[in-house]
Amino acid sequence: MTSRCIPFPKGAMVAAVVAGATWIVLAALPVGPGAMGPAAAQEATPAETAPAGARIVISLADRRLYLTGPDGGTRSFPVAIGRPGVPIPTGDSSVVRKRRNPTWRPTAHQRRDKPSLPPAVPPGPHNPLGRFALDLGWPAIAIHGTNEPDSIGRQASGGCFRMLPTDIETVFAATAVGTPVQVVRASLAAPAAVRPPVPAVTAAAPPPVAVRPAAPSAAAPAPIAPAAAPSPPPEPIPDPRCGSVTAPLRRMICDTPALALLDGRARGVQERFLAGLADPPARAAAAYALIQDERRFHERVSALCWIRSGTEADPAVAAAAQSCLSHALDQRLTDIAERIAGLNGRAHLASRP
Repeated sequence: MTSRCIPFPKGAMVAAVVAGATWIVLAALPVGPGAMGPAAAQEATPAETAPAGARIVISLADRRLYLTGPDGGTRSFPVAIGRPGVPIPTGDSSVVRKRRNPTWRPTAHQRRDKPSLPPAVPPGPHNPLGRFALDLGWPAIAIHGTNEPDSIGRQASGGCFRMLPTDIETVFAATAVGTPVQVVRASLAAPAAVRPPVPAVTAAAPPPVAVRPAAPSAAAPAPIAPAAAPSPPPEPIPDPRCGSVTAPLRRMICDTPALALLDGRARGVQERFLAGLADPPARAAAAYALIQDERRFHERVSALCWIRSGTEADPAVAAAAQSCLSHALDQRLTDIAERIAGLNGRAHLASRP
């Protein structure tokens, strides 16, 4: 039996009524201490009508959940998916139940693997489901929160889809019972939009106009100073740690020329900014802030673009990771420019008498 998240008692029929329609899920898991009981039924929120146009798509390649609202706008959130070897259902399903402050009941398989697990874990900081859960039409599969936020973006779950606490709260509030859910293996990350070429417009020649010669001026006009040329972009600075890094994602950035170029540009922009700060205390404070930003960036990328060590040689895994890193590094250049603008303002204020 495969390890799952939400067990149902054998032969139990769970019904959710939505807009006159009834979904019946028949589960065939063994009866035991982990079976659903009256207390679990009380966790379900009242049935709601799914808003027209709302839907959820989960991409296993991206490890992201894409939430489309009734207005057609789409937001995406990182998720944790099933561990290697754990089957993950794909295809179409829907939200059949919403649970606030759910109780987690380990399956018989989970308790055999780890006998120390209790029959049930009540709501609280130690509950693996977090504060919100959306049960799907597949038996024992849900979208839920977690008490292990570091696992988000990885292959870490028992088959369910974990989300960060703030993200699952957003998705929980934006969806209703009956909301369609689709799980796909392909990547849904859209490439950067390509601006269409602007057609050349030929202006019609104006009719000739008679010009009266100007009277000679006593003083010659002052020459117009040429406009200052914009400063060239800084030279990319290679990461000096590339000779020793072993982490798969950092290694991929160093070994992929396009990614190394983006990473080097970010480093070059920071170094040029710091070199232009004449005030030593302001330069030290700015350098510390940029170092902290870089640390947070790599932590975020490790969660969003994570790959298991040893799988980077797989072409599909490498392509998905490189696409994720390219988008992240490109966004980092924008973030650095905004950060420098803020630091520059503070440096000018600090240098005033």
